[in-house]
Amino acid sequence: MGCGGDEILGPGTLPPGSDGDFDWRLPEGFPAPRLPEGVTMTEELVELGRHLFYDVRLSGNETQSCASCHRQELAFSDGLELAVGSTGEIHPRNSMGLTNIGYQPALTWANPNETELAHQALTPMFGEDPVELGLAGLEDVLVERLEADTTYQRLFPAAFPERPDPYSIETVTKAIAAFQRTLISGNAPVDRYRRGEQDALTESARLGQALFFSERLECFHCHGGLGFTGTFDFEGKSAPEVEFHNNGLYNLDGEGAYPFPNTGLFQFTQRPEDMGRFKAPTLRNIELTAPYMHDGSIASLEEVLDHYAAGGRNIASGPNQGDGRLSPQKSSFVKGFTLSPEERTAVLDFLRSLTDPVFISDPRFSNPWEVR
Repeated sequence: MGCGGDEILGPGTLPPGSDGDFDWRLPEGFPAPRLPEGVTMTEELVELGRHLFYDVRLSGNETQSCASCHRQELAFSDGLELAVGSTGEIHPRNSMGLTNIGYQPALTWANPNETELAHQALTPMFGEDPVELGLAGLEDVLVERLEADTTYQRLFPAAFPERPDPYSIETVTKAIAAFQRTLISGNAPVDRYRRGEQDALTESARLGQALFFSERLECFHCHGGLGFTGTFDFEGKSAPEVEFHNNGLYNLDGEGAYPFPNTGLFQFTQRPEDMGRFKAPTLRNIELTAPYMHDGSIASLEEVLDHYAAGGRNIASGPNQGDGRLSPQKSSFVKGFTLSPEERTAVLDFLRSLTDPVFISDPRFSNPWEVR
């Protein structure tokens, strides 16, 4: 159904080298996520991670948890244009959803070096620019909070039975990462259609699917394959795919400049051709993760489609004035297209067919503290 990746393995298949002792509860046709070297998945580790993910004690002032910016009902995004940290600081970027994050070999909007979930968790916990959870300098306080909780007195030793003292920043981030890897979404109408349920997609959505995967629209080049993204990996895949693209949102200087500090991959490489290049996020559950783009600057799916139909964005006035359609750094796939009203509706219907109602209601991913 897509391109840009290795073949997808059949139902229930676990490739050589995968963690065969752990029940991933994979949707039909999904391979297992690739695990970092030395990492083992267990139910106990995942359950600990789920509790930590939803625990506001993982912020310095005990007002936010990971789930504050990653809400299950919004496919683990937050519905805000820009994320807001525990101290009220507004972040420069939009909170990415966590749908199928365990399959993504590059985890953030533009940092190619952030590739492991356990390491990435340190940034929201201890980062100071911007402040997210605000734990910098409070490492010992956090550990003391966890040690004192009776639930964690059961969960930590169960998850790390080989450790005399299982409480540490390392074990916290390993557990959160394990939970995040289980956030697998693969039961949307488009999946049911692929498995043979012909009535899972409406006639309009089927037309939208054909348009989506056509050279006329080019959508699938950046949002293809099982993940509906160009950045994807799994056990048994020959090599991870990592892609960043400039989609013509800005062009401040006629040379393709983006507003600071959101310069994309350029921030890390300092190569002019990387200006404004960001990861194309998965389109799975995209209906739920508005507003869109790295800076939340497009409010709706309809406006996103209009952006690509126009071949980029022209900002006529203001501090970000410039014609992104003319950016020399813009991806060649963002060339613009014309749709009839029927075709426009069809593409939107197809995008909405990527919404997985099981994923956003699965109790395995829900807040365990609310049911106590």
